[in-house]
Amino acid sequence: MDRRKFVQFGVAAGGALLASQAFGQNAKPGAAPARPAPKRAVFPGGQVAVTTPNGVTLPLKEKDGLKIGHLVAMPVKHTFAPGLEGDCWGYNGRTPGPTIEVVEGDRVRIYVTNKLPEPTTVHWHGVILPNGMDGVSGLNQRPIKPGETFVYEFTFRHAGTYMYHPHFDEMTQMALGMMGMIVVHPKRPKGPAVDRDFVLMTHEWKITPGSRRPDPNEMTDFNVLTFNSKAFPGTEPLVVGRGERVRIRFGNLSAMDHHPIHFHGLTFETTWTDGGEIPAAARHPETTVLVPVGSTRVIEFVPDELGDWAFHCHMTHHVMNQMGHGMPVMVGANARKIDPRVQSLVPRYMTMGQSGMGDMAEMGMPVPKNSIPMGGGPGPFGSIDMGGMFTILKVRDNPETADPKGWYTHPKGTQAERAEEALLKADGIDPEATFG
Repeated sequence: MDRRKFVQFGVAAGGALLASQAFGQNAKPGAAPARPAPKRAVFPGGQVAVTTPNGVTLPLKEKDGLKIGHLVAMPVKHTFAPGLEGDCWGYNGRTPGPTIEVVEGDRVRIYVTNKLPEPTTVHWHGVILPNGMDGVSGLNQRPIKPGETFVYEFTFRHAGTYMYHPHFDEMTQMALGMMGMIVVHPKRPKGPAVDRDFVLMTHEWKITPGSRRPDPNEMTDFNVLTFNSKAFPGTEPLVVGRGERVRIRFGNLSAMDHHPIHFHGLTFETTWTDGGEIPAAARHPETTVLVPVGSTRVIEFVPDELGDWAFHCHMTHHVMNQMGHGMPVMVGANARKIDPRVQSLVPRYMTMGQSGMGDMAEMGMPVPKNSIPMGGGPGPFGSIDMGGMFTILKVRDNPETADPKGWYTHPKGTQAERAEEALLKADGIDPEATFG
C-alpha cells in the first residue's frame, strides 16, 4: 500500500513512549533511556568524551603505540521508533555504527570483517590519509568479500569531525544504514572548553508502510527521517545544564537532502566544518545550521533558559513519520457524501485531513503492522505532532540528576494559556471582531 492510499483509507498516527538503544541491540519499547554520563575530562586540555545519543563509542585497545578497533559490517535488526522496525545493514550490530573517537596524531589499526551477502569497503570520509587506505573499491583496494577481514592502518593527522561509510555499492549499503561518525580531538585545543559534546548523524530512509526493508532505489520520496537512525519519539533527548557550554557535531550522509537543523530557545555559532576549524572572527550567531549532504557541521552554545527545547530539521516533511506527503489536498473538503459510500465497502473509513493534520496522531485509528504514520509522541500537554528528525534539548539546573524522561515544570506566569475574559476586555481585544 502506498502512502496516498494509506492516508485516503483513514490511517492516523499513534504516539509512543520514548525509546532508547542498549549497547549492541535495540532496547524494548518503553525502556528508560540511559541517564547522561558524568562529565569526563579524558582528552588533552580537559576535553570531555563525546556522547552519541542512542549509540555507542567504538572500544579501542592500545598496543605498541597503536589504537586498535574492529568494525563488523553485518545485517542489523533495528528499531527506528516504537512500532517501526527495519531489516537494515550496519556495523557491530547497529546503525549508525559506533562512533570512532581519537586524538589528533593517534595512529589507528581498524579491522573490518564483512558479514554481508556482498562485498564492501570502508571509506574514511574527510580524513587525510595514504591513498591506499581511502577505501574506494576498484581504485584504492579490492573489495572485501563476504567472510573476509581487511585491516586499515593510518594516522589521524588533523583534528575534526568526520564520517565513515562503504565505497562499494554505496547507494544500497548507505541506504540500508551503513555509516558512522569519527571525532578527532585536537592535541592542543583552543578556545573555551565545552562541558558536553554530542554526536548526531542525520539520515533519510524510504520504508513502505507494512514493510521492513528500506528501499535503496528511492531518490525523492523519503518517509523516515532520523537522528542517529532514530525517528521521534525514539530519539533520546539531550540533557544539558543551564550555563554549560555545549557542542553538537552533525554529520549528513543522507542520499539526497541537505538538512537545516533549527534550534528553539538559543543561538549558537558554527565552529567547525569537515574542512577544519572556523576562525573565531568569522563566526556569527545563528539559530539554524544547514548540514549539506556529505558534510559535517559543529556548533557550540551556552543555554541560559531552562526548559524542554525542540530542535529539528526545518524541512517540514522531515519531521513527519511516514506518509507526510504524496496525498491529495483534503483541507476544507466536505466529505459528508463521500464517507457513507466508502463505508459500505470499508466500514471504518474516514476521510482524513479535512481540517488539517495536527490531531491525526491522537485519533487512535488502526494502522498497518510495522508503521508509524504521521505521528509524533506524547508531551506534557498532549501529543507532540512532529516526528522524524526531531528531538529535545532539556536544559536543567542539575543535569546530572535530571530525569531524561521528565518534563519541565513552568513557573507561574511563564506559560502561554487561555486568555481570560477580563483580560481581553481590559486590553480592548474582541475575539469576535471581523476584518476585511
